[in-house]
Amino acid sequence: MSGHSKWANIKRKKGANDAIRGKITTKIGREITIAVRMGGADPTGNMRLKLALSKAKANNIPKDNINRAIQKGLGASEGSNYEELMYEGYGPGGTAVMLDILTDNRNRTAADVRHLFSKYGGNLGQDGCVSWMFKKKAVFIVEKETFEDEDELMELVLEAGADDLRAEEDIFEITAEPEAFDDIEAALGEKGIETASAEVTMVPDNMVHLQGKDAEKMQTLIDALEENDDVQNVYTNYESDDDE
Repeated sequence: MSGHSKWANIKRKKGANDAIRGKITTKIGREITIAVRMGGADPTGNMRLKLALSKAKANNIPKDNINRAIQKGLGASEGSNYEELMYEGYGPGGTAVMLDILTDNRNRTAADVRHLFSKYGGNLGQDGCVSWMFKKKAVFIVEKETFEDEDELMELVLEAGADDLRAEEDIFEITAEPEAFDDIEAALGEKGIETASAEVTMVPDNMVHLQGKDAEKMQTLIDALEENDDVQNVYTNYESDDDE
């Protein structure tokens, strides 16, 4: 998810309970299977698989699960009936929401997602209603406890093709065009700099700050959407104070 303290969200997922972690494992496994089915099992020539494997590593998915997902992609017909969709809508306070969908039943998914938006103060919109507010970007998160020299990191990633490096309280956030993902990943790897997260995601041009009831409703909506089996990723331009 982009927006609303991205790093806080990553940490929250890492500390998720078993039920939520099970859903995360299932969704990432499904993404690996589809990526292999579409582009083969070699991540060198399959960016989608490479990103899925990076996400699996960041979420501590066991190797056995990853291997099973790869074998499913190489083998039987499982996963071939999945359809990829993008849903767009509005959350509380006029926030923008985009969803990556992977479903074997479009009608079921549309009904479920529409219900969640309505239940938590938003509404499902038409194609294109909010996508213009986002840009696809490569985003890397480096924890300061693993590498704390901002100047050296800045020089390294800019030379590798990054657009920007932003320092926050305990992390560095590196952003770049998706095409620069491989070069930045390689540059970080050569220096032995580990990433807490490395992905190509949808980044909002501007954020909408919510507080009070609107922030509470929005976070509940995000949580409900992320718990839906057919929703692979949630992107939003929502942000709030840490104590909200």
